[in-house]
Amino acid sequence: MQIGIIGFSQAGKTTLVNALTGSYRPVGPQNSTGSGRVEFNSTTISVPDHRVDWLCNLYRSQKKTYAQITWTDISGVRGSMSRFSGDLLDLLGRMDVLCHVVRGFDSNTVPHPMITVDPRRDIAALNDELILNDMLSVERKLDQLKIEWEKGGGRDRSVIEREQHLFARMLAVLEDSRPIRQMELTSGENRLLSGHYLLTRKPIIIVINVGGNAASLDEIIAGDYGRYTPEWFIALRGRLEMEISQLDPDDAELFLKEYGLDQACRYRMSELALDALDMHRFFTVVREEVRAWTVPVGSTALEAAGRIHSDMRSGFIKTEVTAFEDLQHCGSEDAAKAAGKWRLEGKDYLVQDGDIMCIRFSPPANVKK
Repeated sequence: MQIGIIGFSQAGKTTLVNALTGSYRPVGPQNSTGSGRVEFNSTTISVPDHRVDWLCNLYRSQKKTYAQITWTDISGVRGSMSRFSGDLLDLLGRMDVLCHVVRGFDSNTVPHPMITVDPRRDIAALNDELILNDMLSVERKLDQLKIEWEKGGGRDRSVIEREQHLFARMLAVLEDSRPIRQMELTSGENRLLSGHYLLTRKPIIIVINVGGNAASLDEIIAGDYGRYTPEWFIALRGRLEMEISQLDPDDAELFLKEYGLDQACRYRMSELALDALDMHRFFTVVREEVRAWTVPVGSTALEAAGRIHSDMRSGFIKTEVTAFEDLQHCGSEDAAKAAGKWRLEGKDYLVQDGDIMCIRFSPPANVKK
């Protein structure tokens, strides 16, 4: 899972990365050097999960592996209604989610690049820039489809017509200043678009950095955002969160309670990212390792097996399944089995968040050539 962090300078992108990683350094790029080169910095963090810790203690596993999220701090997106370079489009296109860090604090020493602090203006400006670049991409694709239609002799014309209709629909939505993610698309249309770097099709998380202020999210974004309202908002006191992340766990917990925070930034942002991606976790448990795996909500046991290893998918037989809550309540695997909480499921079983799975499969035979 890759999350691209974007936003104006002095909004607190590097502060957010420091809070996520527990570091205290300029992790992300600063302003563009003007060389035309895209600057970015990626950091992979483990998604904290108390369930992994509990399972590791129960099974006395030698290793525990959490789910991983890669956060990439990206320069070059400024809300200036400019055409993105090919390198920048490619980098943004490879992100699964975009995370827009918005400044919501005043400072006499760190001026806002637009003079005044106005989160709604900044959200609108960046959304308009993403929409503009998608419009350019869609218009370019429509031109290519027109040329293909006129030349003939290639793909079936009905296929070209379907693509022309789809991209024309997207252009109309973009011209109405709405993101593509608001469109209702069929599974076939989504498959068709999977190879296209359309930025407003991606989920977007809005992080409003309120600095040292204790203002609530409602106070920051009060009013009607209209078409600019994204699906996921969070307000963070960036510098405070960064400083807490530097502390040892016991001290960090005390400061979190003092400031009325239930969890550290890493927990809250990780869960928000998983929610934005519509992903959840299942677990595999052996003596050597307890491991968390992520799959899209609605995935089958067969798809989960393939997430672990292609051989498990191709040779899938059954899966043993129990819910984490049931195992925790029973206290042991034997007790869960005795209570009927440990069961066999087939390939069409829909994986639930927190499932513990043991895949039964037939290993592929060694074929000698």
